Amino acid sequence: MHTPCANTLTGISSMATRAVLADLVQAYVQQGGSPIAIESVGGVDAAKRVQAGESFDAVFLAGDAIDKLIASSHVLPDSRVDLMRSAVSVAVPAGAALPDISSEAALRATVLAAPTIGYSTGPSGVALVRLFERWGLAAELHSRIVQAPAGVPVGTLVAQGKVALGFQQTSELLFVPGITLVGPMPDEVAILTTFSAGICTTCRDVPATHALLEFFASPAALAAKRRQGMEAV
Repeated sequence: MHTPCANTLTGISSMATRAVLADLVQAYVQQGGSPIAIESVGGVDAAKRVQAGESFDAVFLAGDAIDKLIASSHVLPDSRVDLMRSAVSVAVPAGAALPDISSEAALRATVLAAPTIGYSTGPSGVALVRLFERWGLAAELHSRIVQAPAGVPVGTLVAQGKVALGFQQTSELLFVPGITLVGPMPDEVAILTTFSAGICTTCRDVPATHALLEFFASPAALAAKRRQGMEAV
């Protein structure tokens, strides 16, 4: 739990945006904006905590998760702001041979050859399961799947040798020691997630929170997003 100062805004996010949000907060405070303390946890847990009525000023999650929180009256209507887009990349343990992921057929063959496959509980994992189902491989791969617990980076499991082939947001794989980032999934089957923010119904200072989100979505925030493997929406 966070214990911010009384004049500090509070937020909760998924792990995928932890690093980029830290960069953005620092930039916003440096130019005179309100400070914000953002707690990063598994995306599913973050949504549950907002739904449970825990008090936050802002929530940062995949766009569809923000929409669900708006629909359940936990985020203010019309407050969704799209911040950045992230692709899912593939990683292997450092020193391992680099697999071919240059096309859909190559990626499918690489997946079939992998002894263990790791993905997250977040939107990228859901999309990957759908891809495996479309390929007709869900049953065949079932015993080889290692789903990272909420809040645990897939890259960590790859580095520990628990997973031979890991899939996760590029931003969550970029700076993990002990792995090699092979690259993003090929265009034919690319998994792109739009990360958004919303103002919680428990927000204590809507104008200040709105100003913060406007900055996060502005051109001034682009460099920080690109440093963390993301693009503007």
